[in-house]
Amino acid sequence: MKKVIAIDGPSGAGKSTIARLIAKELGFDYLDTGALYRAVALALRNSGIKPEDGDDQLRDVLNNASIIFKNGRIFLNNRDVSEDIRSKEIDHLSSVFSAKKIVRDFLLDAQRNTAVTTNIVVEGRDTTTVVFPDAWKKIYLDASMEERAKRRSLQFRERGIKMSIEESTKNIIERDMRDSRRDIAPLKKPEDALLIDSSNLSIGLVKEKILEFIRAEP
Repeated sequence: MKKVIAIDGPSGAGKSTIARLIAKELGFDYLDTGALYRAVALALRNSGIKPEDGDDQLRDVLNNASIIFKNGRIFLNNRDVSEDIRSKEIDHLSSVFSAKKIVRDFLLDAQRNTAVTTNIVVEGRDTTTVVFPDAWKKIYLDASMEERAKRRSLQFRERGIKMSIEESTKNIIERDMRDSRRDIAPLKKPEDALLIDSSNLSIGLVKEKILEFIRAEP
């Protein structure tokens, strides 16, 4: 396995932005695990699967699904769905379906295989604890509830989707509860990860703090 820089944290903490910047700075590949889970949610939704359906029904869809993340784009069955996965509905469904063991098992090898031949920066919610527990460098990126809600609301507005701060806050609270309380791979900070609270930090400063940590020995 090549070098892995794993970044975990809750929704709206700024993981995707920072991971892309760090990957570009170091010449590493970038893996957005959230996009993988969103693509799974889209595949299941398109096949009429509901969150309450059993594993056998999910397995039938997953066994016939091809999901690839390449050059910052996500492909479902050879179709670019990078824009389709960014809706409010898929945002919600990806959180719900990601709590299912069958979904996490389906994507586990796909995530790990990305580091077989190339150095990567990967971000998600269990990359430092489950997917890459022996990652070269681990970072846990956090921010206040208020700041995360503002960021998520802005992200949706930039895509032309209306989302108030109140709705964003409600969604983040629900997402945090699902992520931290699920039985399978709950979101948590590992002891050997660098903790950064980005609430009052610029993107540039967060980037520099992480690069300083990465470049430190060993």
